[in-house]
Amino acid sequence: MYSFFMPSVNLMGAGSVAEVGKQAKMLGGSKALVVTDKPLMSTGIVEKVTQLLEASEIDSVIYDGVQPNPTVKNVDEGIAIYKNEKCDVIIAVGGGSAIDCAKGIGIIIANGGLIKDYEGLDKSEKPMPPFIAINTTAGTASEMTRFTIITDIDRHVKMAIVDWHVTPNVSINDPELMLSMPVFLTAATGMDALTHAIEAYVSINATPLTDSVAMKAIELISQYLRPAVANGSSLEARDKMAYAEFLAGMAFNNAGLGHVHAMAHQLGGFYNLPHGVCNAVLLPHVEKFNLIACPDRFVDIAIALGEEVDGLSDMEAADEALEAIKRLSEDVGIPAGLKELGVKEEDMPILAENALKDACGFTNPRKATEKEIIQIYKNAM
Repeated sequence: MYSFFMPSVNLMGAGSVAEVGKQAKMLGGSKALVVTDKPLMSTGIVEKVTQLLEASEIDSVIYDGVQPNPTVKNVDEGIAIYKNEKCDVIIAVGGGSAIDCAKGIGIIIANGGLIKDYEGLDKSEKPMPPFIAINTTAGTASEMTRFTIITDIDRHVKMAIVDWHVTPNVSINDPELMLSMPVFLTAATGMDALTHAIEAYVSINATPLTDSVAMKAIELISQYLRPAVANGSSLEARDKMAYAEFLAGMAFNNAGLGHVHAMAHQLGGFYNLPHGVCNAVLLPHVEKFNLIACPDRFVDIAIALGEEVDGLSDMEAADEALEAIKRLSEDVGIPAGLKELGVKEEDMPILAENALKDACGFTNPRKATEKEIIQIYKNAM
């Protein structure tokens, strides 16, 4: 038996953010907690959202303290504002950090306890308050998934909370909100989306449904990530990347992920590194480890990435997929290895130990030992 999770309402395309007030009203909201970060506050996007809410007679209060890797403290701060201001709807504005923080706030508001109580799979019992996720990056797909990643600073660990209750009621992907995304963030989030699609496609829980959206996501990213990085003002490139990250989200939200994410979460939690960059650096090395488990799947990935594989064996074609991933990373300016990010070999045993506990790795197509995870880290240096 397989299940399929995604929000009930998903709004796409230029100008779709204009619907936020209407959607909040339909969910019964009267006062919104808007969860975002300080850099986004300076763009005018958050102000636009609050004005749209006001036009629909919905009051709002802003929490803008979300960090790039949202922490337990961020969640607690947001909860305090929600309660003190007597809010009844949550609206996240931003990328995965803001949306994940909002999910953490909502799950505690509904269920009580501490955010660490919900680490793992489906630990909550009650649904969140009404929740709208407005996405401003083309990468994490947090706006439509049941995944939440919160950093426990005390343990230097990113907690993976996978719970269908944190799936937003409404997702909004308006490419006009993505036009001002910086080059580096465009590249990192785009490679994050590619990682989602590839890990979902080779997952042991892949289905024909997740396969179809994963393949389309890979094709779109192969065609449009470079143009989006080269010319961030291209509405076409932003629009196509928004569709790509959403499709990739549909894929991994239901098929699961793999060791790339399990390992990247440890790097983010331990060194406070950008998630998309960690994924991009690790992706070809983890998938090289995975090749023997499903070489035919990597042939499909090579074709979706635009590689010519006629006359090649499955393993040769699979190697072409890995080379294509490396070229794309290089072209969009991703660092070449973990050494550039400050990762140290002496930390790898604890990183590997924690990676093997991460729920994202449970659907990887090839099981790995701690020694093998350490070696993958080393290969990615």
